[in-house]
Amino acid sequence: MGIQMESEGLLIDYRYCTGCHACEVACKKEHGMESDQFGIRVFKNGPFKTGKDTWQYDFVPIPTDMCDLCSGRAAKGKEPSCVVHCQSFAITHGPIEKLAGIAAKSPKQAMFTVKAG
Repeated sequence: MGIQMESEGLLIDYRYCTGCHACEVACKKEHGMESDQFGIRVFKNGPFKTGKDTWQYDFVPIPTDMCDLCSGRAAKGKEPSCVVHCQSFAITHGPIEKLAGIAAKSPKQAMFTVKAG
């Protein structure tokens, strides 16, 4: 089955995510979510020992089933709240065909799709 043209998504470049949780907070505020609800959630992977005294963590924001790509904002021509508030510019929004092209050029990225509309 082919990818539909109207499908949109989020591309997360987790090389740059610092784990600040700004995307989570922005989403909760945008949608008036309770403390136990998430439209996007940041997960920590690690630590991994990368040298004698060096450790690495990866932080990966993952949209949940509650994510609607901020359809109310999109109707006004605005980006999803998580994209706007990401302090490290790790989250990109757009048509999945465009996002797939970006992802093909760089490692450590994850794409999440949500059918628009």
